[in-house]
Formats: sequence, structure tokens, C-alpha cells
Amino acid sequence: MTKKIAWVTDSTAYITKELAEHPDVYILPINITFDQDTYEDGVNLTTDILYKRIREEKTVPKTSQPSVGKFAELYEKLKTEYDHAIAVHISGKLSGTIDSSTQGKNIAEFEVEIVDSKCMSYAITTLIEKGMHLAEEGKPYVEIAETLREEASQSENYILLGNLEQFYKGGRMSGAQYLLGNILQIKPIIRINTQTGEFELFERVRSEKKAVKRLIELLKKSYEENIIQQVEIMHGNVITKANGLKQKIQQELPDINIVVGEISSTIAAHAGEGTVALIWHKEGTK
Repeated sequence: MTKKIAWVTDSTAYITKELAEHPDVYILPINITFDQDTYEDGVNLTTDILYKRIREEKTVPKTSQPSVGKFAELYEKLKTEYDHAIAVHISGKLSGTIDSSTQGKNIAEFEVEIVDSKCMSYAITTLIEKGMHLAEEGKPYVEIAETLREEASQSENYILLGNLEQFYKGGRMSGAQYLLGNILQIKPIIRINTQTGEFELFERVRSEKKAVKRLIELLKKSYEENIIQQVEIMHGNVITKANGLKQKIQQELPDINIVVGEISSTIAAHAGEGTVALIWHKEGTK
């Protein structure tokens, strides 16, 4: 008999309509704080409100992981309804969410396999969807989690920041990198290294047009070497720019499926309005 599995994640994941409506998916929101006001991402804070406050107040909000208590409360509830849970979270190098989730499951004494996505956004979504597929095949939950940990390193992601200053003030970039980008008007391409789970400066490009061209080159090269079924374009309130990138990719790679979606408020708080990211998962080599 197949064991019933609950799927847990945090609000940095891209929540598709299917995941939002799935009865076995549970999402704990990241906290976002402006001075004395604390919001829960996706609960009482939309990206529209976030961008408006950042523009008007000229301040960069702080983000913090869900509390240990919130996780413990959730896992206590799930323990009465499920045999196990698999939790897929934002990279442990970018947030303390995994630590909170781990402590919460220990308090609840519930069998939870915690998976470090080594990334964020749609990369988490992909892992959850893969895990669900394996569960449908009847794979044991421990084996599923181990497979997902291996799969995490197969994600590729490249980010064109909407606001360099916001990224710097949020502690995600060194002062030297920020200064160089500002003085030379360089458009840095950032990525999350899925071996380490950390942000890194991948390449410096002199203009956004050249940066977009470079993103497409990177995708094409990866597509030539690997099996890639889908690419995701995540954006920070710049749907026109995202759709423009989609059209360019379609011209170069007409057979690939393309998803366009918006980054969560948590990610937008650091990356800034105007951000565009390209994410894909390598299913294997050609």
C-alpha cells in the first residue's frame, strides 16, 4: 500500500495553479518586514504592494524564514493526516528556512525528509513535480527525497537584476561588485551555483541587450548538450520584457516549452522590480 505523502515548501517557490489547488501541498510564507510592519509573503503582501512601498519609501525590506513554531505546528497537523512529508526549500545558503523546518519536524516528531533545492523559484517547483511523479510510481518517500537531492544540481538559472542597489543593500553582493557595476554601467549576470547553493557573479555584460543575448546563448548551448523539455522565465513586474525574451527563445528553440511567471515578493525584495531570470532543468545528457 502506497504511503500518503504531504509536500511542504516555502513561498520562494513558484506556485503553479496545479500546486496551489493540490490538496497535499502546504506552503509556509517567508516574512517580509518594512520598519515596524511585518507581512507574510503571498498571504497579506502582494508584489504590487511590495514594489509600491519600495518605490515610495526608498527602503529595502528585510526577509526572514518562517519560525520553528510555525513549522512545528504544521508538522503536528500533518502527522494526523499523512504517513510522511517531503519538504523542498530554498537553498540553505540563502535562508534559514531549512533549519526552521528541521527543528520543527524534530519538535513534532514527524517523519519528514527535507530537501535543499540549492536554488529558489521554479527550480523548487520542478523538484516537487518530479517528486510527485515518483510518488505516483510507488517509490518510497526516502528514495524520492534522495533522488530530488541529486536532481537539485541539474538546475540552471541566470538572473538579470532589476535593482543592483537593492541586491547590494540586502547583503547579496559585495561593495566592490556594486561599485564596479554602477561606475561602468555593467549589467551583471548573477546565478545560483547549484553545487553550493550560493549566489555568484557569473559574468559582466555592458548592456541589457547584450545580457539577454548572452542568456539565450547559454540556454542554446545547454540545450545542445542536454535534454531540456522546458524553460521558465521569471520576472519582477516586467511582463512585456519577459514576453519579449520568450519570443526570442521561440525563434531559436521552437520545440521547447516556455513558462512565464512572476517572482515571489521574497525574491523581489532582494532582486528588485525589473528583474528577469531564466531557469531550466537538465533531464540528462544527449
